[in-house]
Amino acid sequence: MKSSTRERIAVDAMGGDHAPDEIVAGAVRAAEELDAEILLVGDPEKIQACLTAHGGSDRIEIVAAEDVISMHDEATGVRRKPKASINVAMDLVKQNRADAVFSAGHSGAVMAAALLRLGRIKGIDRPAIGAIFPTLLPGKSAIILDVGANVDSRPKYLEQFGLMGSVYSQCALGVENPKIGLLNIGEEPSKGNELALRAHELLAANTAINFVGNAEGRDVLSGQFDVIVCDGFVGNVLLKFAEAIGGVLIQTLKEELPYGIRGQIGSAILRPNLRRVGQRIDHAEHGGGLLLGVNGVCIIGHGSSEAPSVFNAIRLAKEAIRNQVLARIHDYYSQRLEQVASSEPPSS
Repeated sequence: MKSSTRERIAVDAMGGDHAPDEIVAGAVRAAEELDAEILLVGDPEKIQACLTAHGGSDRIEIVAAEDVISMHDEATGVRRKPKASINVAMDLVKQNRADAVFSAGHSGAVMAAALLRLGRIKGIDRPAIGAIFPTLLPGKSAIILDVGANVDSRPKYLEQFGLMGSVYSQCALGVENPKIGLLNIGEEPSKGNELALRAHELLAANTAINFVGNAEGRDVLSGQFDVIVCDGFVGNVLLKFAEAIGGVLIQTLKEELPYGIRGQIGSAILRPNLRRVGQRIDHAEHGGGLLLGVNGVCIIGHGSSEAPSVFNAIRLAKEAIRNQVLARIHDYYSQRLEQVASSEPPSS
């Protein structure tokens, strides 16, 4: 059991392209600046060497794991490697030794480990990865889900994504009555493929959410919607495109500044603004996506995560814990299942 009132985050120190050094660096910063306790899971010798290099923290504990799921492994590798770092990290949450888990490793393996170790929330057919996107409205973000957990989806999955996104938007982002949109090729309810048409019907009929209709691609960053749902294939393409366009925008701004002394003066004046622009559109500022629908708080980071992303992922985990995102989704589905059970005719 936990011995502290601080949130405890289990971190897969071996997951990601830059593990364990960047993972440890981000964890050290988070332990100190976020007042969190971190359980670094993986090879003790490698983790300790990184801790020594980055100053360490008395709020960090090393938990040994004998194996690793690499980016080249199949997601099913979590079954063949029960003592891999991601499995051990998930077990810490299951055993109530940690409040949340973060990994920047193989996203398919992280999801598989979460399902095997933590299980699904009763009433949820498929978990979804929710990613926070900036919008054109200052201070307002939108959550997009799914961005990669389910390449193929069914209409009822998208309906569930809408509800989970609505709960997250309310309790973590502070939106009183989140506007839910379905990503589609047109605003009209008659637009889209069979999945979109049927999902639109289910979302519109769900009185527990504020579904306002279809959202086109140009609407994603407009701020008109608080939650946008789509299948994981489309969502992942959207996520990767958004990551790339941010870098292109910053580079273009820099190139278009005038040359010579005027350019140097202009650059000096605009540098703080450019830095703030970069922070608003940089995926590292959000750290990763919350895997909604499993019985535990689980953050999936980008495979390329470096220390800033790890820090922000741990911050995201703390916010989900403090805002009781998991408990609120549980409560809704418990009530919904009770309503369904009470409405069924008694068996003869």
